[in-house]
Amino acid sequence: MKFFALEHSPVAYAADFVVYPATILAGFFAVLFYTPIGRWPVLALALVLGLAVWSLIEYVLHRHILHGLQPFKRWHDEHHKRPFALIGTSTVGSLLLIAALVFAPLFLLIDVWLALAATLGVMCGYLFYDVMHHASHHWRAKGGWFQSRKRAHALHHQPGANVYYGVTTSFWDWVFATRPKNG
Repeated sequence: MKFFALEHSPVAYAADFVVYPATILAGFFAVLFYTPIGRWPVLALALVLGLAVWSLIEYVLHRHILHGLQPFKRWHDEHHKRPFALIGTSTVGSLLLIAALVFAPLFLLIDVWLALAATLGVMCGYLFYDVMHHASHHWRAKGGWFQSRKRAHALHHQPGANVYYGVTTSFWDWVFATRPKNG
């Protein structure tokens, strides 16, 4: 198995949908069983902040890294050319990035439990993004919020489009003016 391949086998592609929920559940159980109940409110706040920060991370990574920085831009262009191909970041790669760029700095700056809670929030956000991105390309939309997200992502995939970098929300597209002028 190639851990860092651009295009994945169906099993490797689906690994996120098994590994992330299991890792998130293990993290939740660790927080619940090994931290004093009195710390739970601040840990819950750290988790919610991690989830909120994920949406900005998602936008910045997509707009400025995947659409701007080589070799990531070239790899992401391949996804735009073949939107139904099983192209994406490997589970090992995304876990290592989250550990190195979220958990480790927070662990060094604060403490292990706050770092874990915030990282769990980021991981929940990443899992939601991963499911939404997959769904945008592979599932039928039956109306409502999901249909609007799927439509926005389809518009993002149009040749020459510089809009809708958010997959899970258009909030940052609104903040940074990357929504269509009529949208």
